[in-house]
Amino acid sequence: MDAIRTQDLSKAYGQVLALDGLSLTVEPGTVFGFLGPNGAGKTTTMRLLTGLARPSGGRAWVAGQELGLDGRVAAHIGYLPEEPAFYTWMTPAEFLDHVGRLFALPGPERSARSQELLELVDLSSVRKRRIGGFSRGMRQRLGLAQALVNRPDVLLLDEPVSALDPAGRKEVLELIGQLRSRCTVFMSTHILQDVERVCDTVAIVNHGRLVVEAPQTELLARYTLPIFELECVEGCRPAFEAWLGTLPGLAWVRSATSDGPVGRVIVGDVEVARRELLARAVQAGLILQRYEIVTPSLEDVFLRLVSQQEEAS
Repeated sequence: MDAIRTQDLSKAYGQVLALDGLSLTVEPGTVFGFLGPNGAGKTTTMRLLTGLARPSGGRAWVAGQELGLDGRVAAHIGYLPEEPAFYTWMTPAEFLDHVGRLFALPGPERSARSQELLELVDLSSVRKRRIGGFSRGMRQRLGLAQALVNRPDVLLLDEPVSALDPAGRKEVLELIGQLRSRCTVFMSTHILQDVERVCDTVAIVNHGRLVVEAPQTELLARYTLPIFELECVEGCRPAFEAWLGTLPGLAWVRSATSDGPVGRVIVGDVEVARRELLARAVQAGLILQRYEIVTPSLEDVFLRLVSQQEEAS
């Protein structure tokens, strides 16, 4: 049974089509990265999968339950919105007890579950402090705990680390990685490094449409291009940038860009590039302090695919 499956799922707000025929499949026990720029349709998809909004067309199933008006899906999912809200006068223990009551958990089970989750998200030492004094990172971890109270089959996370500082992001991402053994995690984000770090499978959406869906390793292998990076010593940057500008005229070079003293050259023929690129730099009188073939990142794939879709549109 698929953890999540959508079939031609669409959502229109007046004349604006926020989601346009989305079809994807999420395998159980994975961390699934739902990736796209702001306005791509990620939050709309989240609202549809949680039942907070109704689709304009298409169908969807979550944890084996088809989305509908009966609310059956709610018992099988946990949800962390981008900006979780709390009763700030409560303590974490009181808040999780409150959530447990909403799921009709018996008193002893609520108490045990609250303690278990506070330990999981590393908040047991502050279980009696008021939530109003919590940092954003602590609130995000508490938000994860409340989303897990009912032991969901599917955990839906909307931009879970977008507003956190580096330390907070690291904490929350490590926790998300640990959750794959407990449930399926569907995480929407526009931060590519986070997807690269914790996700098994990636779907990229843009303008409400699915661009690609594949395991991360397969995606990188399928769409990456060989990239050479060269870094010049200080003082030769003008000549270096001028030289880079001549490279796209070569048949075996697809693009050449610079970011300060670092140049990135994407090639179509690796063997020719190995023979000629460094030799051409030496002939141009450039002094390099670094020259290497780099492994393209998910960001390279993302930018390439989104750019191709924009051009096709």
